[in-house]
Amino acid sequence: MRVSDHLEKLAAADRWNYAANPHESATEPAAWAALALAMHRHPAVKRSARWLAKCQQKNGSVGASQTQSTPRWPTSLATLAWAFADQQSKTDQFQTNIQLATQWSLNDYGRTGPRSGQAGHDTTLAGWSWAADTHSWLEPTCFFVRALTALGYADHPRVKVGVQMIADRLLPEGGCNYGNTFVLGQQLLPHLQPSGIAMWAIAEHQVSDSRIEQTLEYLERSVADNLVTPNSLSFALLGLTAFNRRPQNADQLVADHFRRLESKSNPGTYHQSLLLLAALRQPFSLSSLAVQAQTAYAEALQ
Repeated sequence: MRVSDHLEKLAAADRWNYAANPHESATEPAAWAALALAMHRHPAVKRSARWLAKCQQKNGSVGASQTQSTPRWPTSLATLAWAFADQQSKTDQFQTNIQLATQWSLNDYGRTGPRSGQAGHDTTLAGWSWAADTHSWLEPTCFFVRALTALGYADHPRVKVGVQMIADRLLPEGGCNYGNTFVLGQQLLPHLQPSGIAMWAIAEHQVSDSRIEQTLEYLERSVADNLVTPNSLSFALLGLTAFNRRPQNADQLVADHFRRLESKSNPGTYHQSLLLLAALRQPFSLSSLAVQAQTAYAEALQ
């Protein structure tokens, strides 16, 4: 299948899900689907964006699915999806949803605590958490920072602290994991997916830290062997592309993973959406929608 065929398949999907649960739509895969369709300028973006709007609660947050009101971290991705859907269609259909979600996001805090010698990171920095009233962790903070930055809140104090928290969670030699650096004196290992997400999140911020370059080099080394999962590859490419460090063989890596996906009986839409985003050659930002999404390369990968 060509990449454009995968795009049409995603556009025709009647639910948005992970491979593990093909029967119920979930908000995270729905948001990634909307983002992929919007970035590829496909009109079907509004269908998943409208479904996300149905999942929004009165306080502005978005839970895990239409039947699960928590956890609420998918609010970040839903907000980003609505913004791209409106920009792609040149409408303001989701402006009320965006405003409610933004207000909720700016008032949601991960739990902080005093500095501890048993943890290597700064526990006083308030980012965002996976679940309510728990500690701030890397990936949810990255998603909120990315969404709020795209909406023009890059200089908001909540975003600035979020960026500071992301940088604080980078390991001494670069890369990061779920959000810990040292535990009981033992340095932890980096993981590809959160490292890519972290770079994608802070690419539009000025962060003077040598670990940024080390993280980008870690991403480049890790994707080179093509022995990674579709989501890890996709986030790594999103991070590298955001820093204008897209590998020369990125298109081929994406094509290889699409072929592997085709061999699965029920892959869900999550990996498909991420690979479609990773296929883009432009940095992932709202301003990039002003530039024609470069999907023509797909034909070259047949």
